[in-house]
Amino acid sequence: MELNNKKAFFEYYFEARYIAGLVLFGTEIKSLREGKASFNDAYCYFNQGELFIKSLHIAEYSFGTYTNHEPTRDRKLLLNKRELSKLEAKTREKGYSIIPLRLFINENGIAKLEIGLGRGKKSFDKRNSIKERESERNIKRKYGL
Repeated sequence: MELNNKKAFFEYYFEARYIAGLVLFGTEIKSLREGKASFNDAYCYFNQGELFIKSLHIAEYSFGTYTNHEPTRDRKLLLNKRELSKLEAKTREKGYSIIPLRLFINENGIAKLEIGLGRGKKSFDKRNSIKERESERNIKRKYGL
């Protein structure tokens, strides 16, 4: 199971990427293995020196009972102290955000989240991204790659 945040690459330039663990309930990991999650405007924030992700939607587990989780609760991200201090210092600068890029389950069966330290693109940068994407599409169409 792998879930990518395509919109983030259109909206931001990324300077650094990190892979973080997630603190999840049992029904959340079961729902993730079924592929029922989305990045609806999800973002990361710091609270008392710890990193959390907000608005990551993980659907309720279909076979869950009273132990089912809340779909959009804030979830703690697990990084080491050095990485957390670097990220916190950068996010205090103007224009930087921590954005989730990819949610996946690694070979050991553990849910991981790839996050990126990004700076927002201006509107003319977005137009350039669209032009590059369309030109690549035209080349592939023309030469059948």
